[in-house]
Amino acid sequence: MEETPRHTLRDGLRAALPLLVPTLVLGMSFGVLAQPVVGSAAGSIMSAIVFAGGAQFAATSVLEAGGAAGAAIAAGLLMNARFIPMSFALAPWLRGSRARRAVESQAIVDASFVIAGQGGGRFDREILVGATVPQWCCWVGGTVAGVLLGGVIPDPAQLGFDAIFPAFYLALLAEEARDRMAIAVIVLSAAITLALMPVAPAGVPVVAASAAALIGLRR
Repeated sequence: MEETPRHTLRDGLRAALPLLVPTLVLGMSFGVLAQPVVGSAAGSIMSAIVFAGGAQFAATSVLEAGGAAGAAIAAGLLMNARFIPMSFALAPWLRGSRARRAVESQAIVDASFVIAGQGGGRFDREILVGATVPQWCCWVGGTVAGVLLGGVIPDPAQLGFDAIFPAFYLALLAEEARDRMAIAVIVLSAAITLALMPVAPAGVPVVAASAAALIGLRR
């Protein structure tokens, strides 16, 4: 296996600098929306442990719509299923004991996965970890600030925070719609959601659409 050029954690930190302000702002947005749904403590703990915007927004949106906890968990798990192939790709480049590799694997997030890529299927663990740690700090710090702010805003919708959920997912779709397979998955997921919304309990359409989106992992 060809070795990657030698990098340090500081290289990862520098590479992640442009992402820190957007991460902080998105974390604040999640905190504001999560506070009335799951409470201040749960929202902050979720960000610290889960650290996955897509899964957290999906689970919270299901709960906000009145869905059951099981549906919210399923939606979050399906959103995070994309990390399975990422983990397989990165596994050969992590070093040390199983415990150390397990800890370092928690640094796998979308942006850091891209930043750590060195081309030719090679990844740099120093850049991966160095890029993820500051993002985690901004995400958790933003969430804490958001839940505190959400506690003093009587109606977040008045400030447009209710538009964050759909805007977040539209941004994800815009980035993913790059080929026919991706567009087909998006259309299928949308059709499933629209078909189930009038008849299925809250949260079920999101789970079903997320399951359909897993087709995209076969690309």
